[in-house]
Amino acid sequence: MMDKKRFLGEKIKTLMEMFPVVAVIGPRQCGKSTLVKAIYPEWKYYDLERPDDYQLITSDPLGFFFRQQNKTIIDEAQQFPDLFKVLRGVIDQDRKTCGRFLLTGSSSPEIVKGLSESLAGRIATVELWPLKMAEFYEQPLPAIYELLTDTSTSLSDLANLKTGININQLHEHWLLGGYPEPRIKGEIKPLFHGLWMDEYFADYIRRDIQRLFPRLNTHNFRLFIQSLSYHSGTIINQSTIARALEVSSVTAKEYLEILHNTFIWRNLRSFEKNTLKKIQKMPKGFFRDQGIFHHLLKLDEVDRLLIHPAAGASFESFVIEEIIRGFQSTLKPGIDFNFYRTRDKAEIDLIIDGTFGFIPIEIKSGTKVTQRMLGPLKSFLKETESKFGILVNNSNKIEILSPSIIQIPAIYL
Repeated sequence: MMDKKRFLGEKIKTLMEMFPVVAVIGPRQCGKSTLVKAIYPEWKYYDLERPDDYQLITSDPLGFFFRQQNKTIIDEAQQFPDLFKVLRGVIDQDRKTCGRFLLTGSSSPEIVKGLSESLAGRIATVELWPLKMAEFYEQPLPAIYELLTDTSTSLSDLANLKTGININQLHEHWLLGGYPEPRIKGEIKPLFHGLWMDEYFADYIRRDIQRLFPRLNTHNFRLFIQSLSYHSGTIINQSTIARALEVSSVTAKEYLEILHNTFIWRNLRSFEKNTLKKIQKMPKGFFRDQGIFHHLLKLDEVDRLLIHPAAGASFESFVIEEIIRGFQSTLKPGIDFNFYRTRDKAEIDLIIDGTFGFIPIEIKSGTKVTQRMLGPLKSFLKETESKFGILVNNSNKIEILSPSIIQIPAIYL
């Protein structure tokens, strides 16, 4: 994992120059510990999942921070929620000094709450994800993300993008996902990928879910995850899923929130800023890592994936997640991601909303483009007076399709 450079590394260093503490959150096994130790190899490192480190910090937290006042990494900080309150007092004694502490946390809604409530204004939080496609294939962060956050960017600027990714690499990353250990070891021993996924899910439910939600029915929760494999990438009707599993709609909603807050699932909210149209407000959701999704569907070959009924929804989810990870690698703040669907069924897969305006993105798993595909993009651009829209597909070249719409193949993301 050490030889895969992570795009968030430079962002974390920059934020450490602005804030006393930075937190790196994300799912288990996505590379948080490896990343923070690689950024600051000379810093003191403590892991709250190691009994000795846990006892050292929790038995006398004030004494610990009296000795360790800076250059300290605390891994798996969610194991000791009171840490955030203690750290607030420590930071306030020397508020002007930046770059003192680096925290990581995973699989816990409580860490997000603790960071925001106890350390507001003192901390920057970044989310690390499994390897982005360009990270795995050791390419630089694609230039498209900086271009799209610049209000002066034109379609001709986007037409000159370059890529070092080929279509076979894209298909492989889409199929297998980006968790570092199974991807890297799986290149040598392909069977390892599936075995790792089995253990990951068992550990997620046994270790994280039972600890965080001791009263939760883990059998029903496991069935719920399996059921979601038939709904990933679609608008989620919680009542339908609840009836199929014979649980209440309240329980189904709770399960979805747990999966979202533990970084396994993404709930994508509907875009509601177009006052000219009646918007469908039900959320869309998908597994954040398509390797997990395909493992649940028992898909382990690209050819089988390409003809599977879920291929279109899976590719759409893969592209959305790649785009979100790309924007999160920049320092541009205040970017929101939504999907768009009107009551008359006009749909756009992703709306990027930032200080640069709205960017609508339609995603297709094929290569053929028809004028009908461009209809929702053209309507949205006209109604919101947005600058341009993007069609992402599996083609091999960038092409300007109209004065305000450009085709950008997924290999450029």
